[in-house]
Amino acid sequence: MEKMTEDSVDTVAEVITRWPFVLAVAVFVGFVFYLLQPVLFPFVFGALIAYLGDPLVDFFERQRVNRTLGVVLVFVIFSAILVASTLFMVPLLLDQLDSFIRKIPQFYNWAIQVVGPWLQERFGLEAGLIPQLDWSSQLADNWQSVGKMMAQTGKQLTGSGLTIVASLANLALVPVVAFYLMRDWDILMAKMLSIMPVAWQKNTAMMVGEADEVVGAFLRGQVIVMAALGVIYGTGLWIVGVKMALLLGLIAGLASLVPYLGFIVGIIASLIAAYLQFHDWSVMFWVVVVFGVGQAIESMVLTPVLVGDRIGLHPVAVIFALMAGGQLAGFVGVVVALPVAAVFAVFARHGLNRYQASEIYDSKGGQDAGGESD
Repeated sequence: MEKMTEDSVDTVAEVITRWPFVLAVAVFVGFVFYLLQPVLFPFVFGALIAYLGDPLVDFFERQRVNRTLGVVLVFVIFSAILVASTLFMVPLLLDQLDSFIRKIPQFYNWAIQVVGPWLQERFGLEAGLIPQLDWSSQLADNWQSVGKMMAQTGKQLTGSGLTIVASLANLALVPVVAFYLMRDWDILMAKMLSIMPVAWQKNTAMMVGEADEVVGAFLRGQVIVMAALGVIYGTGLWIVGVKMALLLGLIAGLASLVPYLGFIVGIIASLIAAYLQFHDWSVMFWVVVVFGVGQAIESMVLTPVLVGDRIGLHPVAVIFALMAGGQLAGFVGVVVALPVAAVFAVFARHGLNRYQASEIYDSKGGQDAGGESD
């Protein structure tokens, strides 16, 4: 292995004195993040919006538009997309969700009459694998209990004025935080870099730039891939004639956050919905075609063009990051889990490269001391 120059490789002494400090800072920041998680919602979402909007603001700035005006234009664009999608999607989703809830008894009866006997015959399982329910009495009682519980919860929430005020304040803070972060994004990044020791700034800027590319590939590329898959699956199922096409497409698109999970969840749910609606195997064939086409487009076009190999996270690492984020910081942790994991992967890769190029890894002291036998 070639020895790297002194300018590009840290000495053992530098590594020993530098990395404990870096790790201590990282642990401290993580601990503070954990303690402040109840109030981080508006800041995390505001930062995400600012990060997503910064390239557009930079584009307007290159067109000689004042940066503040560019931020306003980006907010107008984002707001128009949000309002249009809400007005169009929410009524349809609510209608299809209501239709799904009404089909639960039908799905249950199908499972009792078809799935249960098939499992018993195929795997020799005991009878009564799926418990029998009297939908006219037991389920009605359960729904009444659920209704009472929801009513009590709603009463408690409405009775807690401070909780409602705090929630509304958090929501109101999101666009405010996003506006100021988006306007001053480049300035803040430059100031944060200037805080670093001068000897670290070059390498830090390089790694941060690479991390920005990775996170950008996820936040922009993966979100577009998920939305595109949701549209492809939903449109295809609508053409086939499945009534809950929009809901199923949305579920499959969101589940695509984890590789192949969207395809698996979407095709299983859609096959069940198509069978319950049509009782026709030919329709189920077309459902398979829809998901096959969607998966082909995702594998050959969407992911290579929009994401590529820049994220560099194994599917198992994606699942672990989401679960760990949810465990440590709830919903906010889930939101930031993959970007943080992607950044960690970049820094870990650079750390591994430095270790493999150092004297610790490439030491030949034992061979030099003993000499060669020849």
